[in-house]
Amino acid sequence: MTSRSACRITARQLPLRLTVGAFFLNSGLSKLHTDRAGAEGLQQFAAATYPFLGKLDAQRFARLLAAGELAIAGALLVPVVPAVAAGAALTAFSAGLLGLYLCTPGMRREGSLLPTEQGTALAKDVWLLGIGASLVIEGVTEHR
Repeated sequence: MTSRSACRITARQLPLRLTVGAFFLNSGLSKLHTDRAGAEGLQQFAAATYPFLGKLDAQRFARLLAAGELAIAGALLVPVVPAVAAGAALTAFSAGLLGLYLCTPGMRREGSLLPTEQGTALAKDVWLLGIGASLVIEGVTEHR
């Protein structure tokens, strides 16, 4: 593979990595300063699907969530991080979000994968899974 083809691969990834990375950076930074009530709300929502999260202090949970989002932002925004690594992190995080969507009562229409009005905010995160999987696939295939 020549350096010109490597540049094209990077250029192809830029729109995905920049937009999603900026989104995660904003989200992570906003969670760093979450007050107790906000942290408790985040934790209670997540713990309803992932009960082990209920054992954490709410403020600690919010800080860990913020740190995770900031780590994903960094992986996406720093160009030396391989696509497969950034994509794997994004895919894992989005799988957790989709787990919330699938397992939280009231997020989906009865007997369907279609979201309710309340579930649309989580259902839309399926795009994160698609972007993460695309980065992983591109990262794996670019070395062939």
